[in-house]
Amino acid sequence: MKKKIIAGILVGVLAMGSLVGCGGGDSSSSSGSTAAESDPGSGEGSSDPGSSGGQNVTLIMSSRDEFLSTLEAGALSAAEEAGISLTTQDAQNDQSKLLQYVETAKNNGDAAVIINLVDADAADAAVEAAGDMKVIFVNRRPSDTGILNENVVYVGSDEMQSGGYQGEYLAEYFNNEGKKDIKYLLLKGTEGLVHTEQRTESVLKGLEDGGINATEASAPLVADYDRATAQDMITPLIKTTEYDCIIANNDAMALGAIEALKAANIDPSSIPVVGIDATVDGVQAVANGELYMTVFQDADGQGYGACMAAANLLEGKTINEGTSFELSEDNEYISWVPFEPVTADNYTDYQ
Repeated sequence: MKKKIIAGILVGVLAMGSLVGCGGGDSSSSSGSTAAESDPGSGEGSSDPGSSGGQNVTLIMSSRDEFLSTLEAGALSAAEEAGISLTTQDAQNDQSKLLQYVETAKNNGDAAVIINLVDADAADAAVEAAGDMKVIFVNRRPSDTGILNENVVYVGSDEMQSGGYQGEYLAEYFNNEGKKDIKYLLLKGTEGLVHTEQRTESVLKGLEDGGINATEASAPLVADYDRATAQDMITPLIKTTEYDCIIANNDAMALGAIEALKAANIDPSSIPVVGIDATVDGVQAVANGELYMTVFQDADGQGYGACMAAANLLEGKTINEGTSFELSEDNEYISWVPFEPVTADNYTDYQ
């Protein structure tokens, strides 16, 4: 699903700031979605069991930002298609609140719960709180995939692919420039998150596989997926460090780096800056020639795939049935929603 397909959904559903990679934003305001929300443990806000003729499922998001609201829209679309009554909750980046919502869903008799984790290391606690409900983790993969089984599954995108596309692009760029040895500045997301480590690992592997010897121009800058933080952290290095490119774990940080370059009177188009997530601002920066490339993460597809996985689990089917997504070669309880590289050659497909 291309970004242009879900643009109409975003216009009608969202009224908020820029997207943060992997739903990592800290906004907790309501998006105006048709999904119900309530206080954890209250039992209020659940959909009428007879409204769709199907079983009740709750989607619990770690927070509400543009990315996760798009994910929610995809889940709502699948719920309508599958005849599921879907309730949505916002844990506001609070793991204890997330667990309370799981308990509420169980107490209300829900058949399944879809969880976007606050803490990837706490997935086992969510499974325990769910009791006999089917559990579908979405977007943020549990740190320990050993907990996945016929009742507990994961739907998301392979982060080794996202950074891999960055590395592949940069390797081709520098090979065309005749450069084999380069130095990079790296803007990292939040430490400890699986996708932060995999995005970082995979971009460096992509460079290596492309024949590029890449070394750090400075220690990685941990900017927590935040645009302003990234700009502040990289500004002192812009004119004092020798570097050939800037790698960011998401678009927000990449755009922060671009702002730092502009403030230093450096043309962003003169230095390869790469991001991930294909946010609205990120794709526009590609169109402007300021961001060299980004990687589209299909939030709508992840939400759709997660809700379809819930329906399939309840019907005893393979979790990816009814979707175009493939199961992991190593784990039948993981359904991958593919990433897609976005460059100057194809950015119009994502506007």
